[in-house]
Formats: sequence, C-alpha cells, structure tokens
Amino acid sequence: MQEKSLHIISMDHPFPPDFGGVIDVFFKIRALHKLGYKIYLHAYAEKIPESCPELEAITGHVFYYRFSSNPLLFFSRMPFSVASRNDAALYKNLKSVEAPILFESLKTTYLVKKGKLDGFTKILRLHNIEQDYFKGISKTEKSILKKIAFWFEYRKYKMYEQTISSFDKVLALSIFEEQYITEKFGNASYVPVFHGNDTVRDLSGKGTFALYHGDLNTADNRESVRFLANVFKDIPDFKLVIASGSGEDYVNKIIAGQSNAEYVRLKDFPHLKSLMADAHINICWSFQQSGTKLKAVNALFNGRFCIINDNITDDPNVSSLCITTNNKEQLIETVNLLKDQPFEDFERREYLLKSCLDDGANALLIDKILRNQ
Repeated sequence: MQEKSLHIISMDHPFPPDFGGVIDVFFKIRALHKLGYKIYLHAYAEKIPESCPELEAITGHVFYYRFSSNPLLFFSRMPFSVASRNDAALYKNLKSVEAPILFESLKTTYLVKKGKLDGFTKILRLHNIEQDYFKGISKTEKSILKKIAFWFEYRKYKMYEQTISSFDKVLALSIFEEQYITEKFGNASYVPVFHGNDTVRDLSGKGTFALYHGDLNTADNRESVRFLANVFKDIPDFKLVIASGSGEDYVNKIIAGQSNAEYVRLKDFPHLKSLMADAHINICWSFQQSGTKLKAVNALFNGRFCIINDNITDDPNVSSLCITTNNKEQLIETVNLLKDQPFEDFERREYLLKSCLDDGANALLIDKILRNQ
C-alpha cells in the first residue's frame, strides 16, 4: 500500500476520545491510518503528555502545543478559541513536511487567517457553524460571565467565518452545514461523523430503563437533563438513568425526591456501552442544532430503541432508525408506547449503519477528496 502523508491539526488532545469533537478526530486518524496515510498530528492540549502510545501507533509523529493563556486575547478581533491556538512552533513543523493539511474546526485556523499557508492544500473539518453554536450556548448558559464571553465569541465568529473561503475543501458534519457552506463558499462535502464502533450489537428483546448520557459541563446537556427529569415525573412507572462523568450534584439536586430517576457516574466508554445495552430506550435530546450527535450514533450501535428530537441529526438514514419527538407530550406518549414493546429492528439497523456510518467507507471519501485537490 502506497504511503500518503497528511497533517492533521486537532483543536484538543484526541486521546482519550471521550467527547464529541475529539472522538471524530481520533477515529478519523485511525481510519486514515488503515488506508495507508502517514499522519503528522498537531494537537493542542491543556497538559502535554510524555507519550501517548495509542496515538503514536496510528501516526507518523505527534506534535503537542499549549494553549495561550494571555488574557489580552479576549480583546482580539479574532475569536478567543482561535487566538489562543497560536503556538509559533506549529508553522515551523508544518513547513518541515510537504503534505496537505486537515484543520479540525475553525478553532485551529489561526495560520490560515494570517495568510501563512499559501501553497498548501488546506482542508477544513467543520465541527459546527461556530457563530450558531456560541449564540446557542450563550442563551442556555446560566453563568453571567460565561454568557457574556460566549456572546462575544458568537459576534467574532460571524466576522471570522469568511476565513472559510481560503480552504480548498470543507468537510461538513451535517447535511445542513454542507448546504450552508456550499451556498456561501461553494466548496463543501458531507462526510459523516467518525465514531469507532465496528459492529452493531444485536439486542433484540427488552431492557429495563430509559438512558440519557452526556457531558454535563455543557449548558445544552444540562438543559436537556432538566427537561427529561420533568418529563419522567409524568411517567412514574418507568425509570430514567442519567449517566455522565460530571454534574452529579447538579443532577441530584434536580431529581431529589423523584423515585424513578437516578444519576450514574460514568467510568469509561465500556461502562457507557454496558448501560446502553441494559437500557430499553436511549434518549438523545438537544436544544441546539449541530450535525449528527455522537450520542445518537453510539446509541444506535450499542442499544435498542433510540428517541431523538430534530436537533440530533439531519441525516435521513440516521433519523429513520430513531423515533423523533419534539416536545414533552410527544415524548411521554412515545416512552409509554415503547416501554413494554420488544425491540425487533436489528437487521434493518445493521444494514443501514454499515451503509452510511462506516468509518472505513467515510475515510475513503476523504481520501478521494485529497486525491482530487
């Protein structure tokens, strides 16, 4: 197999792959490595590890960079999440190897904005329409200081978005984002999220509870927990399990005195998969639209029934495997309908997931795009 070289600039350390953005990054690297790519990974990190065997096994070299903590960057015309990823060593390391560059999110595009990478093939993996994302979390965030910070980030990204015109290609995470970027800049393709699930579990029959999981450091997930806890007050004979590695005090305060709701602290991804397998219904809910949420993908590969609302995905293949509801009354009705019904849709689910959410097949889409630049 002929070796091909590729720079990937990650907005965060992609190991362990334990939240949305870096899950896509890590399993994309793994899939491209299997296609014969020699990956030069450039990762920003809070703490720089001495080594990371899991990344080193699937890359040619890993370079680490620290986020800038200069408070004056809050006053930059650039979004803070871009300006703080500006390590000078990155430019030197990119120049040392002639290869296309894949930028993971607009947050990593400081050098593009500065015009320093002319002559390189530049591909952007768009993880959000950033101004929409920050506008959304500014509305749901309860902390006044964070609300203000997110609002300014939203305003800055509205102006910064024009940087997208400097890229040869944009890889969108949703059909909506592909259409939005194509209309404005004419250079987008839809490449579904990378997730790392290799097989679809056959879980015919019944589980014992409804499961919601998510990172409760984010305002949208906290709002979803509050909403779901309120929903299950009206379904007293069916249990809601809320699983997360964070937010225990927050959840316990919300569900205090609610006998059919329980918080479970997540240990790791195998623990989450075990909970999904035991659940009868996985509920994926969001108050923000931003591509196909990984929690739904994981639920479809590892669980039984999956209930979503419209903000979880706009991929018709994914939504066809779920039951969509969009308000409290619909959700109560759907849970009551499904709670005593055995799951019997494994064959159709396996076929569709292998046809549209296979990491290897989606890596081939990127390979084709790179070869055509």
